[in-house]
Amino acid sequence: MSKTKISITINEKTLKDIDSIMDNIYIRNRSQAIEHLVKNALGENKTAVILLGGSEERLRISKDEFRPTAKIKNSTVIELAIKKLRENNFRTIFIAARHGLLTRLFELLKDGIDYGVKINYVEEKSSNGTADSLRLLKGKIKTNFLVVYGDVVFNKINIEEIWNDHIKQNAIATIMLTTSSKPSEKGTVKVEGNKVLTFTQKPKKSDIYLVFSPIFVTEPQIFEYSGSSLEFDVFPLLSEKGLLNGHLSSEKEMHIHSRKNIENFKI
Repeated sequence: MSKTKISITINEKTLKDIDSIMDNIYIRNRSQAIEHLVKNALGENKTAVILLGGSEERLRISKDEFRPTAKIKNSTVIELAIKKLRENNFRTIFIAARHGLLTRLFELLKDGIDYGVKINYVEEKSSNGTADSLRLLKGKIKTNFLVVYGDVVFNKINIEEIWNDHIKQNAIATIMLTTSSKPSEKGTVKVEGNKVLTFTQKPKKSDIYLVFSPIFVTEPQIFEYSGSSLEFDVFPLLSEKGLLNGHLSSEKEMHIHSRKNIENFKI
């Protein structure tokens, strides 16, 4: 993105306040500090992707209801996601799904104007995994972006923290990590500091209880990595290359797989 040089007059106290937020990691100079403060004041327009690829049947709760369109109290799962993203200044949102589900979501959300966002619908014809679904966005996104899976509720997750964590570090992707009593059902990770050393999807047996939650921040370079699945192919490769970071969250997302999940959910 091109930059324009400007000259401004500012009082000494405000200048000291600006200097105080420089950390030499994320914000290295006054120009970056001022830009950071202005973006926060105006509400930075960030980009998010909601992944809902794969078989539509897998995403059904009933004959007429999909996981993302299921209602929790007065909102659907997808509406809760959109509202949470908007609260964190994600105003450009891409939803990747197959035709039937995409049609249903458009009927519900339209172009997103009522939610304060711009929703772009991307139709998936076929895929063999999450990486195939995400690769539909190649060429459409030019900057770092957030990815969330569309059948989870993450209203308690601090997504601003994982976003900032990613920006401060040198990685292709920063994945959210939580603990699980059933690691064999998820992607398990070995970490040192915030660096993911290994990523193993659904191991047959594991004594590691730190697992991947379906939220991550990434760079457009992720589109260049081959493999059908993020969990089986891309993330393990990134971890081998030292390009995958982790962000430990004290809160957990809620997966919506059945009517029972919804009945047990507490906002």
